[in-house]
Amino acid sequence: MNNSMTRVPVREQEPKVRATNFEEVCLGYNDEEAVLEAERCLNCKNPLCMKGCPVSIHIPDFITKIKEKDIAGAADVIALSSALPAVCGRVCPQETQCEGKCVRGIKGEPVSIGKLERYVADWAREHDYVAAKPGEPNGKKVAVIGSGPSGLTCAGDLAKLGYDVTIFEAFHQPGGVLVYGIPEFRLPKDRVVRPEIENVKKLGVKIDTNVIVGRSLTIDDLLNEEGFDAVFVGSGAGLPKFMNIPGETANGVYSANEFLTRNNLMKAFLEDADTPIKVGKKVVVVGGGNVAMDAARTALRLGAEVHVVYRRSEEELPARVEEVHHAKEEGIIFDLLQNPVEIYADENDWVKGVKIQRMQLGEPDASGRRRPEAIPGDVYDLDCDMVIMSLGTSPNPLIKQTTEGLDTNKHGCIIAKEENGQTSKKAVFAGGDAVTGAATVILAMGAGKAAAKGIDDYLNGRDA
Repeated sequence: MNNSMTRVPVREQEPKVRATNFEEVCLGYNDEEAVLEAERCLNCKNPLCMKGCPVSIHIPDFITKIKEKDIAGAADVIALSSALPAVCGRVCPQETQCEGKCVRGIKGEPVSIGKLERYVADWAREHDYVAAKPGEPNGKKVAVIGSGPSGLTCAGDLAKLGYDVTIFEAFHQPGGVLVYGIPEFRLPKDRVVRPEIENVKKLGVKIDTNVIVGRSLTIDDLLNEEGFDAVFVGSGAGLPKFMNIPGETANGVYSANEFLTRNNLMKAFLEDADTPIKVGKKVVVVGGGNVAMDAARTALRLGAEVHVVYRRSEEELPARVEEVHHAKEEGIIFDLLQNPVEIYADENDWVKGVKIQRMQLGEPDASGRRRPEAIPGDVYDLDCDMVIMSLGTSPNPLIKQTTEGLDTNKHGCIIAKEENGQTSKKAVFAGGDAVTGAATVILAMGAGKAAAKGIDDYLNGRDA
């Protein structure tokens, strides 16, 4: 039994080395390290860690299997709740969810639940072990719009219940934000994402790419002409937000969404790319979330000096602590309590600098965070040749515009019940970023899981 109050360290690439490549930063646990860390779990009778997990993985059970060196058994436990364990083990904010409630964390460090989940998922992939099995066909069809984390989770759960499920994806590759938004150094595509998508397909789920719902066909077409009994909308939030400041239309100003999509999905940084992207020598990233960290660390790896400009202090940074730590190690410069107010361009209308307003924190706002306020007259110019806006995203309005009877809120998000994903339109359910706005992968998965149960209840006459 390992009663240590500290975690078994996780091996990582050295900062100076990883800052020059796109290989995965975290190397994960080996067999011995995983068992040693698993032994720190107290196997609580009232496992608070499970209450912090949006998809309700039975964490003590899978960790017990690791202790027993029954890794296939651990994979079986996780598969009851999660379709994307290798993804979740890498990108979930465990520190505020399962690990944030771990009893071990009261007097020491919590059990490294995320790294253990990753270890099990990687073992299963390397040993070609597929835990989940399709259900007996029940003769009912469900359409899923979007192949991101909410769509894949909903589809996988429905397939395990025997439904005939087809996912419709607008892009040419499935995966949603997992392939276009999260960089390779955090989430390898060929080694991690695509095998997990293949596992969903092994359940019988079909994926049709290059289908834009609202253009190629509509939700009403799916229900009335294509024979689907229900539809789940998991189309994400891909419409970027901007600051609407002077100079924002200059060349060299990108949304983080475009910058990451072109680099992650389209490999635009390559010299022979179909749609090349010019990466500046000095880049300013505006924002402080995980997407801002991804954009900043990507620009750094492409040779730029990178400044993250954020209008609040480090305590208010919404990005994961681990991501901020890695960014600092790699040489990202954080300009905190600062906010762009204007972008300057040269005679060719290319970015040449940003006017920065220094800020201070006032009273808390509606979010509970202290409101940033400008310090009068305290401005300066920051030279740069590229600006990446990472201010969040909202859902694409296309589905709302082409669907009668589907209610949305003032932000363009679909209104759906949290407990089962039901919308205002009969037989249509929704979840993930299309409902909440930009959030985390695991919350989207939780919504997809709740909607799958809601659809099953609805199609079997059990809906409230």
